[in-house]
Amino acid sequence: MTLRTDILSLAAGVVLAALATAPAFAQMEETPAPPKERWSFAGPFGKFDRAQLQRGFKVYQEVCSTCHALSLLSFRNLTEPGGPEFTAAQVNAVAAQWLFKVQDGPNDQGEMFERVPRLGDAFPPPFPNDNAARARYNAVPPDMSVLAKARGYERGFPKFIFDIFTQYQEKGVDYVAALMQGYSDPPKDFKLANGLYYNKFFPGHALAMPPPLTDGRVEYTDGSPATVAQYAKDIATFLMWAAEPHLEARKKMGFEVMVFLIVFAGLMYFTKKKVWKAVHDHA
Repeated sequence: MTLRTDILSLAAGVVLAALATAPAFAQMEETPAPPKERWSFAGPFGKFDRAQLQRGFKVYQEVCSTCHALSLLSFRNLTEPGGPEFTAAQVNAVAAQWLFKVQDGPNDQGEMFERVPRLGDAFPPPFPNDNAARARYNAVPPDMSVLAKARGYERGFPKFIFDIFTQYQEKGVDYVAALMQGYSDPPKDFKLANGLYYNKFFPGHALAMPPPLTDGRVEYTDGSPATVAQYAKDIATFLMWAAEPHLEARKKMGFEVMVFLIVFAGLMYFTKKKVWKAVHDHA
């Protein structure tokens, strides 16, 4: 009887716990998969669009850099082949006007000092430490250096099988582009805490970052539309390059290796036929 009583008590506890958490589960909504975008760098022969990379850097410079670091990149990377390919003079001009300074030193008096960034410097962070970021935003904005590779979503079966053959590796940039466009008013039955913003593509839908992009916020000089949709694709492309700046070189090397292996396999096949033909002739 004691065991039976314990079982009934446990079952009742489970039921009560389920009833208590029912409102929370009712608030949970399924997070939709980001729409699959078309990217110039997708596929085994894809390449970055230089103009798009330059626009994406402009969006990062004018919007994202005030909160998000890019600590794994240096200003000189902006001049290298396979990237935005700015000239050194252009990058030096950008670095001279950068919002944040680089700490250097010590000087002749043994003191540290701040100076404007130079071509060989890494992008200076917007905050001296995580506590300073929390004091301002109640959160630590993530470093954007590898954000496009670190973020993503589950494609599920059977899509992930097809992805192997189509070389689909753009889940991260799809997510970033969708997140930038996913802000909206929450549904009536969704309770959003103060200081948070509803985003349908963010897991849980409650995001601490306010909508960073609005139409016309960044001025383009190449005639591209100054819309949130265009900004989102441009910054996502730039972040993909930031996460993998040697993507084009990697794909080129991969193609060369495949050609070499095919030729090598053919040579081995005909060598084997010739060797074994001589053996059979003497048998």
